[in-house]
Amino acid sequence: MSDGSGLAISLFSELLVADQLLRARLTKVLPNRMEISHFSVLNQLARGGEKSPAQLARSFHVTRGAMTNTLSKLEIAGYVHIRPDWDDARRKMVSISPAGRSARDAALAAITPLIDEVMTDLGDDKVRAAIPVLRELRGKLEG
Repeated sequence: MSDGSGLAISLFSELLVADQLLRARLTKVLPNRMEISHFSVLNQLARGGEKSPAQLARSFHVTRGAMTNTLSKLEIAGYVHIRPDWDDARRKMVSISPAGRSARDAALAAITPLIDEVMTDLGDDKVRAAIPVLRELRGKLEG
């Protein structure tokens, strides 16, 4: 194994473990048995407005079936409204409900102390330096 491949393995190992640890810590603090996927969808809808299930699936790099499952759970909880697309009756459109906005805000309030703690421990300079590398890596993996 060359130094380059060892370095790559170390990078991907760190990313995978960090992802696992972050997901575990977020899951513990999210309110009302909310899942990370639920928070992520609510957060996107709160910031980006109405979307189709296909747009959401593409955005999160999941199958339409997986997104349909998540949206069904959110609809049952009263967190999203799903309506027919008035331009194309075969499609649907999803928007966040007032209850969903409240749930998203509660989840954001619950995870903020964790985020603040990590940011304080790492420091702004290290985080600022890491973001471009992580964005470039994401771009390579998406393409």
